[in-house]
Amino acid sequence: MVAGGRTFNVQVIRLAGLTSPLAILRCQLIDAISSLAPTPDRYQAGVEFPFREKEFRFIAELMHATTGIKLNTSKMNMVYARLVRRLRDLGLSSFAAYCALLRGPDGEEEMGHLFNALTTNLTRFFREPHHFDHLRDVVVPAILSRSSRSRRIRIWSAGCSSGEEPYSIAMVLAERIPNIDQWDARILATDLDSAMLATGSAGLYPLGAATDIGRGRLDRHFIKTGGNLRVEERLRRLIAFKPLNLVDPWPMKGPFDAIFCRNVMIYFDGETKASLIRRLSGLVAPGCWFYVGHSESLLEPGSDLVPDARTVYRKEVACH
Repeated sequence: MVAGGRTFNVQVIRLAGLTSPLAILRCQLIDAISSLAPTPDRYQAGVEFPFREKEFRFIAELMHATTGIKLNTSKMNMVYARLVRRLRDLGLSSFAAYCALLRGPDGEEEMGHLFNALTTNLTRFFREPHHFDHLRDVVVPAILSRSSRSRRIRIWSAGCSSGEEPYSIAMVLAERIPNIDQWDARILATDLDSAMLATGSAGLYPLGAATDIGRGRLDRHFIKTGGNLRVEERLRRLIAFKPLNLVDPWPMKGPFDAIFCRNVMIYFDGETKASLIRRLSGLVAPGCWFYVGHSESLLEPGSDLVPDARTVYRKEVACH
């Protein structure tokens, strides 16, 4: 990582169990940023909390080093808007004080709140519906043909947010495989944001979330409770919600029949994106599928993922 013209060889930090390397990194970043030539203050007059470019750059470098997410100066107002509530909750008077907290002894604990505030969680059930049509019409029939004996299904929803994506996947599986309970079927749902993972694990959503579900699916897979909808237990058993920073080492080995990593890589710089694609491709089973978001593409030279449908890629070697 480069900050202030200085290069740091920093091992990427895990979200769970952040330890001393992060404290070292925070201090290195502050030293590097402090040595930069002065820049004009970028905060507007009259805002509740003073926010200078120096503080923005510290937060941006810290996010990039620990998550791979790139925040350029055009995101300064967004960072301010997403962190003001946290500053109020902490009783702080400025972003300088918040940066001091991040680099101090309580900074490791605060990092989780920083990640939750700055990661984007826009999602809904059956978002980009052509992906779920492809899952239903192409992937599931292939699994049924290939895995009729082992009855093993593994799908990963990477960057699952509050759970709508993995539950959409689970609905497709349950509808196409009526005896899904008799299969070794698991959907891994991972995200950086612990609050979103808690929502997904609970499987409880407001009634307004039903807009993209359809009446038939709503009746089959949800239970109305007060002003909310709860996902049926049968679907919830298929999914394991786990915290994961995508730029960290991964505990799972695969292979997966399908990986959904949609609208995630747009937040990474080119080097981080290329590395992530290589790692994800390594966990896709031969001949199986990888889904990306509507504004993403995989054009890396030498990639073994080839286009199969709109924003759907398939690993070249045929499944056995």
